Amino acid sequence: MARHQTLRATLDWSHDLLPVPEQVVLRRLAIFAGGFTLAAASKIVESAEITAADVVDGIANLVAKSLVRADVGEGPAKFRLLETTRAYALEKLSESGELEAIVRRHAEYYLDLFELAEAEWETRPTAEWLTDYRRHIDDLRVALDWAVSPGGDASIGVALTAASVPLWLHLSMLSECRLRVERARALTSSEPASDQDARLQMKLNAALGLSLMQIEGPRRADPEWTKALGLVERVDDAEYQLRVLWGLWACCLSGGDYRTMLPLAQRFCSLAARSVDPADELIGERMMGILLNYRGDQAQAREYTERVLDRYVAPAHRSHTVRFQFDHRVLASITLARILWLQGFPDRAIQIAQSSVDQARAIDHLMSLCNALARAACPLALFVGDLPMAERAVAMLLSESARHGLTVWQLRGGCLQGILQIRQGDPVAGLQLIRDALDERRGTGFFLVYVEFPCSVVEGLVATGQVRQAIAAIDEALEQSERTEERWCVAEQLRTKGELLLMEGVQPAVTAAEDCFLHALDVARRQGAMSWELRAAMSLGRLWRGQGRITEARELLSPVYDRFNEGFETTDLKAAKLLVDDLRQP
Repeated sequence: MARHQTLRATLDWSHDLLPVPEQVVLRRLAIFAGGFTLAAASKIVESAEITAADVVDGIANLVAKSLVRADVGEGPAKFRLLETTRAYALEKLSESGELEAIVRRHAEYYLDLFELAEAEWETRPTAEWLTDYRRHIDDLRVALDWAVSPGGDASIGVALTAASVPLWLHLSMLSECRLRVERARALTSSEPASDQDARLQMKLNAALGLSLMQIEGPRRADPEWTKALGLVERVDDAEYQLRVLWGLWACCLSGGDYRTMLPLAQRFCSLAARSVDPADELIGERMMGILLNYRGDQAQAREYTERVLDRYVAPAHRSHTVRFQFDHRVLASITLARILWLQGFPDRAIQIAQSSVDQARAIDHLMSLCNALARAACPLALFVGDLPMAERAVAMLLSESARHGLTVWQLRGGCLQGILQIRQGDPVAGLQLIRDALDERRGTGFFLVYVEFPCSVVEGLVATGQVRQAIAAIDEALEQSERTEERWCVAEQLRTKGELLLMEGVQPAVTAAEDCFLHALDVARRQGAMSWELRAAMSLGRLWRGQGRITEARELLSPVYDRFNEGFETTDLKAAKLLVDDLRQP
């Protein structure tokens, strides 16, 4: 186009007026995709014919001629080429025959820089570290693209990919991390020739395991963690052994394999006891706490979790959002919120769930935020019947997970949105959302949503006339809870099955329903799950009231209701009060 021709002519005119040394400096600076310092420029631009002094003088002159932009603020001055100037200078670099040499120097410079970053991540404050290294991300991409290309250098590509993993993980850029690691992995042999090669592959496998967990699920991530474990044992790396044990444990958690979680958590705790980082022991205790929560031992789970929250201090460096993917104060808050709701403290549970979201947003960590929304804020809002809160939390989860390509969290958000729509009176749309998400989630290895929300799914199925499917769904949820030892919601599953049996109306079904309610009460009491106990007592109380057993119903429900000292505006406690008042009528 005419205006482009005019621009090129202007750049040609400016370029031709430059002394030869400045032409050389300009075209070599074009390799920088982002800002650069004088020190970085000297490393890459300097050569036999261009001295360090020439580089400094050349940049100063190019700034004066508006071909390079200077940003002089705190710290060393930074410089940048405008995009049009850079595109023009890259053409000149390619025409000069120097491109391959300069792009190699650029990649070698950023390999040195990110190997330093990897080492400093162990010792520098996280916020300071991020400020210094995240600004290099565009040049990191340029260096990686060249290094793993057919004309690049595989050894630089593999080493630079491994060194840059902390940055991708800090920024929760898991899709790009996965892409970079898979490209580097394609350049490595299946059997590493040396311990150094094995160490690099171990880092790549661990990074891929972390990324795949959030993008494709535990089924794809588990083999990567298993490979990493073999390499860890070969190089005898205690730090990565902790990371890999955590990764395998997290795969089991997401996949509902609670039996395998226990020995992995025990191994982690044993190794963490010898760690130089005192917070590692607390992470092991948090792992035990969440395992006990899901297996149904709420009292012991709360002891572990509160101990973590009392003692855990996020490290100023060696951030656990890199080592173990999440902020562990946020995760402990999530677990405590769930425990408190089960134990009959709904107001405190909601408060802590919201606090976990606020903490994750304060540290600007996407993975921790998605976890807080999906495992605490969304489900607890649904449990207490606060549909506006649930709607806000689900919307945020879907928005954040979609924006960053986190498929697994997107699917969980889809399930939660379906539950919400059922609660809002649209069972057809809600069930379709759940089915769509479950169809995709089965391929990821994640467990089914009606283990956690049996009542809501069944409510939707019944509302659309699918009673048989509802019974099949609850039977599958019960079978899965027995098989995996995920027992924390068995009481609610049994109660829901009892409600379904009552719909048949015949006496054998009514008797079976009563047995389900009694069994649900027993399980809830043994687990210390007072919220499930209240729901089971209401279901059984209504049944007995209909049979004329008013005194028994009142003596069952009133003591349970009277043990609550908060949460009286929640859906369950409002319904319980109405029923208690009715049973107390003369």
